[in-house]
Amino acid sequence: MSRLLIVDGHAYAYRAFHAIRELRAPDGRPTNAVFGFVKMLEKMRSALAPAHLIVVWDGGLDAGRVAALPEYKAQRPEMPDDLRSQLDGIGSYLAAAGIVSFCGDGVEADDYIACLARAAAEKDWDVVIASSDKDFMQLVSARIGLLNPGDKTGTVWTREQVVAKAGVEPGQVADWLALMGDAVDNIPGVPGVGPKTAAALLNQFGSAAALLARLDEVKSEKLRASLLSSADAVRRNLELVGLRAVPCEFVPDRLAVQPPDREQLRSLFRLWGFNGLLAELDALPVERQAELI
Repeated sequence: MSRLLIVDGHAYAYRAFHAIRELRAPDGRPTNAVFGFVKMLEKMRSALAPAHLIVVWDGGLDAGRVAALPEYKAQRPEMPDDLRSQLDGIGSYLAAAGIVSFCGDGVEADDYIACLARAAAEKDWDVVIASSDKDFMQLVSARIGLLNPGDKTGTVWTREQVVAKAGVEPGQVADWLALMGDAVDNIPGVPGVGPKTAAALLNQFGSAAALLARLDEVKSEKLRASLLSSADAVRRNLELVGLRAVPCEFVPDRLAVQPPDREQLRSLFRLWGFNGLLAELDALPVERQAELI
């Protein structure tokens, strides 16, 4: 099976950092995010066995989104220094493990992941996006699934899980987010419209555009007035939450996992004091090391 695993790098780095509160190398530097990232990636690879894999990192905010809404993601706190200092270490691990990374200046990870996933799906590849970001639900299709780290079952989400979570089809998720807003990205929604109301409206009207064109059919006078006063904001939100086209090219050979540099991995594990991982690496036959690292 031709399968591509795309990992949302910053999402997993943050998750690892907060999951393991205290871990330090022999020289005192923090290593909790590196260790957690390595273990989570190891678990994903073991479960999915992808021969092709890429970790995508945020390269900054999209200028068009910031122009449309200056407050876009402005509420997010600065990355903790102890996490920032570990990103290079994660990058060193990925390089030694033979795994491709990507970070484009001014390119949000979501957009690049979407571009790559769509391109691979068009070539009949199965794609799994590993991220907890609900924006990716709009990409789910017969070829594209989601691996949500918050789902302890390890299920790759399909249409069924998206409908259960959002109450709408994957193709309606952008409209759903545009109506209710997204506090994580500091995008205000329609006052009085939460997830259930947004889903009910979309199940009735099909899309946000159709809803705004037929506001006279909304039975609640209060809700109708709120939608009318927020119509421009909803249209703006559709531009904000939609995953944008960015330059990307799906070249399978470039994304194939390469044989690891075992000596470099040993050096890194010793530097960080990851004795358990070092023991696991040394215990594996050479051919198994290439498969599992």
